[in-house]
Amino acid sequence: MAKTSKLARNAQRKELVARYATKRAALKAIIQNPKSTGEEKLAAVNALHKLPRDSSATRVRNRCNMSGRPRAFLRHFGLSR
Repeated sequence: MAKTSKLARNAQRKELVARYATKRAALKAIIQNPKSTGEEKLAAVNALHKLPRDSSATRVRNRCNMSGRPRAFLRHFGLSR
């Protein structure tokens, strides 16, 4: 069984990802748009850096729904082996 602090931190990260998803997507669209000027891209990059670090989806760890185990996680079932 995983520590409850690890589970709570991961749940908080999931909440932050959901809260900032639209803002991050809008900023990334500006950055990737070839019609954006250099100044617009720079402003979008700076705004993206000012967002909380845990609002990035890559910071969320896949964990087993039963035990909270972070390794050997099978996405199809939501469980570890």
